[in-house]
Parts: sequence; C-alpha cells; structure tokens
Amino acid sequence: MYLTSLATTNPPHSFTQAETWHALQSHPAIGDLKPRSLSLLEKILCNGSSGIGSRQFTEAELAPVFRHDAENLNRSFESHAPVLATEALSKALKKAGLAPESIDALFLCTCTGYLCPGPSSHVAEALGLRPDTYLCDLVGLGCGAAIPTLRAAHGYLAANPDHTVAVIAVEVSSAAFYMDNDPGVLISLCLFGDGAAAAILSGSGKWKFDGFDTHHVPSDREKIRFTNSGGKLKNQLHRSVPELAAKAVATLYARHPSTPDQILAHSGGRDVIEAIESSLPFYLTETREVLRRHGNMSSPSVLFALEERLRTCPDDTSLWLTAFGAGFAAHSCHLSRKTSC
Repeated sequence: MYLTSLATTNPPHSFTQAETWHALQSHPAIGDLKPRSLSLLEKILCNGSSGIGSRQFTEAELAPVFRHDAENLNRSFESHAPVLATEALSKALKKAGLAPESIDALFLCTCTGYLCPGPSSHVAEALGLRPDTYLCDLVGLGCGAAIPTLRAAHGYLAANPDHTVAVIAVEVSSAAFYMDNDPGVLISLCLFGDGAAAAILSGSGKWKFDGFDTHHVPSDREKIRFTNSGGKLKNQLHRSVPELAAKAVATLYARHPSTPDQILAHSGGRDVIEAIESSLPFYLTETREVLRRHGNMSSPSVLFALEERLRTCPDDTSLWLTAFGAGFAAHSCHLSRKTSC
C-alpha cells in the first residue's frame, strides 16, 4: 500500500491555554470544583508547561461549549465532524490531482461522537463520491485509531490492488468536553483539540506502508476509555497512562526489524511524549510540534506529525509511526520511500 497524498485541517477558531482558562470561568460547574481541582486547571492552562501553545475548536466562542448539555454536544459532533472530514479529504484529493469519483473506498475513524450512518456517508454526499464507493466507519478505537484504520485500508488494497482508497481520521474533541473533580477529566479538558487528517492510498507509488503491528492490554482498559455520564462522553484517564504508553510503544519498537530515520507518535500530551522519549532512542520533534500548535487531537494527531515530517525532511527513507489509547492498545506501522522509481 502506497501513500499518494496526505492533508490535514483544523477549525478556524484558535485559543491559547490562557484564553481557555478564561472561558472556563463561566462554566456552571466551576463553583462546584474543589480548590485542588481549580489549582490543577490553572496550573496546566496558565503556567506554560503543558507544551501546548494553542488549540483549535469548531466554535467561535468557548464559553458556550463548556455549558452544552449532552444533546447539544452530540449535535456539535454531527454538525462539525463531516465538515472537517470533507475539508481534509478535499485537500488530499487536490494534492493528488484526483477527482472524488476516483475513490473506490473510504475508511473513516472517530471516537468523539456518534452518527448512524457514519460521517463517511456525509463525506461521500458532500464530495460526490460514486454510489458504489465502499464506505466503512471505525469507532471505539480511541486516540490510536488512525493506524488500524490504515491497516484496514491495507487489507482492502491487498484484495483490490488497482483501487484508490481514502482514509480519514476526524475528531471533534470539544464535543466530548466534561467537567468534574476527577483529575483525568480535568487534564483532558486542558489537552484536547479538534482536527482531521486524510490520506489517499493506492497499490503503487513512492512511499510504502507495511509492517503493521498491534499490542493490546485489556486488563488496563479502565485506565483510559470513554464512559457515559448523564448522556455525555466522559474521558477516563489514569495517571499511569504515560507509563503505559511508553511501555507499549517500546514493546512494538522492539519487534520492529530496522532503525528508522524518525519515529512519529500520537501527541498524547507532554508527559506521554517525555515517557516515550525516555524509552526510545529518538527525540519526537514533530510530535512535540503538533502538540504545541494543536494540542492532542486524538486520532488525527499522528498523521499531522507525518505531514510535518514529510514537509520538512523530504530526504527521509524510513519512518516508524505509532499511536495508542483506549484498549489499552498501541499500534505501529512502517513507511519507507523508494530511492528510485
């Protein structure tokens, strides 16, 4: 399976961490938080140590988002996820010089909301994909979803090598905002942003995807997952997640047969990045840059890091991608460039 083009997109509304702290002051539950919880929020959002410079959200004002009930949060996902996904795929098609009618299959992953039929149906309608285009929505894979979605596309192309496939990772993390005194919930509120990434894939080309691998630990499932609380998605995040991520990624890397030019990881957060760097012989430059500019966008993040690397280091010949999250699960794949065609 070969990468033909890659594109990313974010909503137009960007907020610094300090602006997020200001918007939170109008949340109806802010007065119910314990002093320790307020101190945690202020520390992450106001002292500049989170590694995040700004995040992008689908709404022009944050204060109303923090006051949404469950129905309006899901309406936000339903309204914005298809738009972001469509924008990302439209940009990828333009880069590839392809018309929408050339897409034979579309695989789309998301975890921050629910639609039936899924967002792929809306993307197909908006772009005018053929009526016989295969549409497949993958849900429930969390932040690590982009790589297993690529793996699903890899299997499809193995059976249909002459086809052209699109993969989209889209998340409206602001549609899953939640507040209570749980430290994991509060940290999530300070980390996540909205975005989408799209890749065009085919059976031939310059950059080849292979070496897909997965490591899952179901016994740690409760340490990072979405739960349902009053109809809202509530991110359950244990303090051991950085350690879990580093251990799982190191396990996958130990199984990888060669040394890449760079590792590109999901930007889970400053502590997660530091934990991974402590277990592997790489400094995650692109992953840190994605976190700085966009926060943790969940599933699209690793593809943002890949786009950054391909733009700034065109002479690379070998890249190793890894993403992780709910399950607890971690995934990886190898991307290698032909030196001649």
